[in-house]
Amino acid sequence: MSQRVNYYQAAADLSQKYMEFSNALKKHPLVRELGDLVNMRASQLNGCAFCVDMHSKEAKIRGERELRLYHVAVWWESPLFSEREKAALAWTEVVTNLPPHGVPDEAYEKARAHFNEEELSVLTLQIVGINGWNRLSVSFRPEPGSADAAFGLDKAGLK
Repeated sequence: MSQRVNYYQAAADLSQKYMEFSNALKKHPLVRELGDLVNMRASQLNGCAFCVDMHSKEAKIRGERELRLYHVAVWWESPLFSEREKAALAWTEVVTNLPPHGVPDEAYEKARAHFNEEELSVLTLQIVGINGWNRLSVSFRPEPGSADAAFGLDKAGLK
């Protein structure tokens, strides 16, 4: 197969604006708390190898335990996550895989039990953000690990 378009170069101005959006989200305390788990789960659901690779390395660099990263795929059965983390992962799943008639009230109420209005809004913006990156990477298939040096991910010690 031939190499696909490098969207980040081909649409540099818009890609940079999207990166600015993502970087702004990273400054919010909720994203610092839950962003790695959200990014991992959405990327798994979307089948984005580039993003699973990137976000597992980012999480490890930030001190996330490897076993928890392995358990993200089965979070609902794992004892390694708090109820708040599980609520964030459940919300990630329903927003990533939108049901035909939108997010059910039950899913919304479960999320609201753990997050105030601002937190749920920020969490949803984080999910929207990672889903966009996933769709770009799934469409254009950058090689997993190809941006490690650019993003300092080689510090994770994962090859």
